Amino acid sequence: MQRHVSAHLELTVSGPAQLAFIVEVARGYAVTESLSITRDGRAVTVPEWDDVHGARIRSLDTDAAKVVLDYTATVTDFAETVPATDVELLTYLRPSRYCEADSLFPTARAEFAGLAAGPELLAAVSSWVGTELSYVPGSSLPTDGAVNTLLARQGVCRDYAHLVIALLRALDVPARLAAVYAPGLDPMDFHAVAEAWVEGAWHVVDATTLAPRSTLVRIATGRDAADTAFLSNYGANVRLDNLWVTAVADELPGDDVTQLARIH
Repeated sequence: MQRHVSAHLELTVSGPAQLAFIVEVARGYAVTESLSITRDGRAVTVPEWDDVHGARIRSLDTDAAKVVLDYTATVTDFAETVPATDVELLTYLRPSRYCEADSLFPTARAEFAGLAAGPELLAAVSSWVGTELSYVPGSSLPTDGAVNTLLARQGVCRDYAHLVIALLRALDVPARLAAVYAPGLDPMDFHAVAEAWVEGAWHVVDATTLAPRSTLVRIATGRDAADTAFLSNYGANVRLDNLWVTAVADELPGDDVTQLARIH
């Protein structure tokens, strides 16, 4: 499967700031790509850092300026499979900033009693979250976690993913968040899905069912959205003036949520 992805960001930075971008395809894919970042129309060279899961972070120190990022990539092969360590699995069982597994423990145990970790549990959690929530763009705040999402009964992809992750962790299933490019996604944007560790591998749980899981291309992986944001800023205020994302594949297969699927 060949996949083509791109991202375009236009920012207005009000003063001295450090910007951190995570928009490039994660390490491990066979990929042809290009990245350009300009500051007030002039190209800048931005250092690249890798995190533990292969996400590629670009860090830019800037004064007040207009900053534009353009990224395109063609993914021509599947990503390498990296085994999980014991430390990772323990980390992804713990509550985190946006995934309050401890608070949702009673809900998870009541709703999914009797289901062991495996495909049936992942399908049940995905279907339950998909039924309980309505996908409403702009309905949630960047500070909302899984508990607020469940109370509001609505959100966007990151909210769905956070609730899935919190419920699975409350059921003693290691779970994490993956930021991805998602061919077939509508409306098109950066996408967030959950991954759960069952049967010795990470498998995707996407309660939005907005894109085929087999087409996803990993950008970043972490405990929740705090680890995987496409843009973080430290210092002055930053206004996001424009954001365009595209993701297409040469085929869009069907997707059965009762079957296990992985990000490749």
